[in-house]
Amino acid sequence: MERDSQLELYKAVAARLKEAHTRVRELQVPEGVRMALSRKLLVVTAAAKHDLTDAAARLDRLMKDLDEGRFPEDD
Repeated sequence: MERDSQLELYKAVAARLKEAHTRVRELQVPEGVRMALSRKLLVVTAAAKHDLTDAAARLDRLMKDLDEGRFPEDD
């Protein structure tokens, strides 16, 4: 049963990562901001390989930041 819930969480995280990548790609922001957001997405993707629950939480925070228009500073 736990395996099924992990599989469902994996599917949900994968779908949300895909959505997040699309949103970041479509943002009208300076390239430095887009690169910083892309790095955050790569961190979430890497985290999903080791700790799916942590990756889901990180992705939730990132999506909330995107929803609220909070972006990293342009370097």
